[in-house]
Amino acid sequence: MKRLKRKKFAKLYEPLEEELVAMARWVAKSGARIVVLFEGRDTAGKGGAIQAVSGPLNPRQCRIVALAKPTGRETTQWYFQRYVEHLPAAGEIVLFDRSWYNRAGVEKVMGYATPEQVRAFLDQVPQFEKMLVDDGILLFKYWLTTDQEQQEKRLAERLDDPLKRWKLSPVDLAAREKYDAYTLAREEMLRATHSDRAPWALVDFNDQHRGRLTLIRDLLDRLPDTAVDPEPVELVPLDGEPSVESYTVLKPLPPYDLD
Repeated sequence: MKRLKRKKFAKLYEPLEEELVAMARWVAKSGARIVVLFEGRDTAGKGGAIQAVSGPLNPRQCRIVALAKPTGRETTQWYFQRYVEHLPAAGEIVLFDRSWYNRAGVEKVMGYATPEQVRAFLDQVPQFEKMLVDDGILLFKYWLTTDQEQQEKRLAERLDDPLKRWKLSPVDLAAREKYDAYTLAREEMLRATHSDRAPWALVDFNDQHRGRLTLIRDLLDRLPDTAVDPEPVELVPLDGEPSVESYTVLKPLPPYDLD
């Protein structure tokens, strides 16, 4: 299948933007709470997918959560504790750029968690997610799939691009040689945590443009009917002439020409 060009992606994405805005309007009106988990290998395209979902939305309503390495204090807490505080209130959407599933992936493969901790996590997470769903949270779990060849290509691009090099961490580089181990960890995780109540959706992200469209379409299709008419707004005519603000216009530096 040919890769989807940027211009074609933009054309197909435009109507989805309107549906995402309608979804957010429904969330605000109904008081719904939405949690979307974005998981996948390094370079899978999680950041771009999250931007595609959140781009047209009000950042006060739609929050992105990307937690750093746990602090010493957090390592002594209940494992799910630092994620719970980021869950949405009524009318909010939370997008997790990696989530509690770190324990079943990178923490397991890189040896940051003991086998006992991983087993305990896989036993507890279905119960944890059951509590979330039973409390009314709409939970969506996406795993972005990529082949090793595509992963290597993207890692090389990040290495060559000074604007993307910050995305490369020592863990990312060390994980290159553990592709198969990550595959086995993912399969074990899916078997233990996929359920009718909180199912996983695997999305092909070898073509990131197609992957973003597929993910957004699936997310929108799995929501209830989100048709809510916008609140009517009327611009009342101002009395008198509009005032003109006095300000100084900075001249562009050469060789930039803004005209």
